[in-house]
Amino acid sequence: MNDTPSDTTPNTPSEMTPDPAATSGPTPAFILVRPQMGENIGGAARAMWNFGLDRMRVVAPRDGWPNENAVAMASGAGRLLDEAAHFDRVQDAIGDCDYVFATTARMRDITKPVMSPERAMEHARAIIAQGGKVGVMFGPERAGLENDDVIQANALISIPVNPEFPSLNLAQAVLLTAYEWQRQTTQVIPEVVMMANTDWAGLVEVQKLADHYEETLDTAGLFYPQDKAASMKAVLRNMWSRMPLTRADVQVFHGMIRQMKRWKERG
Repeated sequence: MNDTPSDTTPNTPSEMTPDPAATSGPTPAFILVRPQMGENIGGAARAMWNFGLDRMRVVAPRDGWPNENAVAMASGAGRLLDEAAHFDRVQDAIGDCDYVFATTARMRDITKPVMSPERAMEHARAIIAQGGKVGVMFGPERAGLENDDVIQANALISIPVNPEFPSLNLAQAVLLTAYEWQRQTTQVIPEVVMMANTDWAGLVEVQKLADHYEETLDTAGLFYPQDKAASMKAVLRNMWSRMPLTRADVQVFHGMIRQMKRWKERG
């Protein structure tokens, strides 16, 4: 992505009137992570509302919040900015989500499922149809999401662009993803999983599990040598976020590590 703001052409009435079918029912939250230009935040709001999406979250914007330039650019979509949730950390912005996508214009040295915008929005619809909450993260204009952000996501969205010029404006990336959400007007049959009297674990529960294991393994001396500790922790964090855990699974994992600590103390 780059720092070039979208155009400032006023919205036409038809442009700001989304298909009623697109705005009915739950929708994914679009999460702008450390956006740099207010104009691009406003452009993202316009793009979202063009396709019936109105759940915007903003994480640590460079120029503060609220942002006058964002309001001016949003025009008829200013309501999205008024209702947008503001967060200081990515972890807090995705804390209530059951599944999170991270958009990226380049391949990462991270093991994650990679989906096209079309497939990702199909998957999002299936999750939401089962009552889940979905978030989609978009990175700063200059360099995109950092690896520490991407690690916290369950899957990546890769937009197929010209490999010789992969730079996308923030609002353009939002527009492409929002378009794919709205375009899918047919019913998506969700994947069905027998839950056996449990629910899928939320991201906060998985993050607490990761904290528990990281702290215990750190005490046990796993993260050695020191210069490799950060990368080892990142691999573990990525593993936890990639695993589809139920709440029962999380409790079992907590119990396993607690029991191993008790066994070590008795020994």
